[in-house]
Amino acid sequence: MSLSSEENAKFSLMLGESTPMRTTPDHLLGQLGIHDVIETDERFVLEMENRRDLANTRGALQGGLVATLIDIAAGRLAERHVAAGQSVTTADMTIHFLAPVVVGPARAEATIVRAGKRIIVTAVDVTDVGRDRLAARSTLSFAVLDPR
Repeated sequence: MSLSSEENAKFSLMLGESTPMRTTPDHLLGQLGIHDVIETDERFVLEMENRRDLANTRGALQGGLVATLIDIAAGRLAERHVAAGQSVTTADMTIHFLAPVVVGPARAEATIVRAGKRIIVTAVDVTDVGRDRLAARSTLSFAVLDPR
């Protein structure tokens, strides 16, 4: 799921056109600087800068924030695969942290592994764009919820 140098160049050009993630006013997620890069039914790409206020004591993006970025990218993609009125909730998430995000931005690219009627499985790779290095690989399962 790693991007080719051509795709990385295309994404870099698109960053000027990326849009901040929509949140409710004053919501914590709105303060993280997450930007939508690509949003299709097959792939969802988000980016988050590695700012000082988001870094750990070693200067890397906090692992919990990487996990949040993964969950948001995968969840927003999974939502595109349910019927009207249904929603999704994270049922399981496994993350393999492979390298720190020290330059940034952190780019999360979510893809669908399988979209069933009750469970949707996604895969997410996180890359430290500034180093062109895979930082994390993750799989997530989402339960499909019917309206209340």
